[in-house]
Amino acid sequence: MTKERELTKEDISKIKGELIDRRAQILKDLEDIVDKKEDGKNLKVKFPEYGDKSDENAQEIGEYTTNLATDKVLEGTLKDIDSTLKRMEDGTYGACKYCQKQIPKKRMLARPVASACIECKTKLQNQL
Repeated sequence: MTKERELTKEDISKIKGELIDRRAQILKDLEDIVDKKEDGKNLKVKFPEYGDKSDENAQEIGEYTTNLATDKVLEGTLKDIDSTLKRMEDGTYGACKYCQKQIPKKRMLARPVASACIECKTKLQNQL
């Protein structure tokens, strides 16, 4: 692979900083929609309380449903970010987890949490 297609240390450092910032924002966003249990590990989406009228109940259910979906997306993104930061720490960031070839810089800049090259990802998706 040519040098202009490989991630530099500066690229990785910049991506890492952006991921750390994004992780902090996700944790802040989760605080708004999730109640922490006493052990700090079990999280439950908050059920909003607006009142007892039917329109208020409908609004509560609508917001709760939206928050459930938001929680699922944010938790998935957080998992991807944590996995990416771990790969950065152990030196495997930028390598495809299936074929071990370097993932092109263009893909890594477009999707910093990518763990597979496009060829392997396409093969996997076609098998589903």
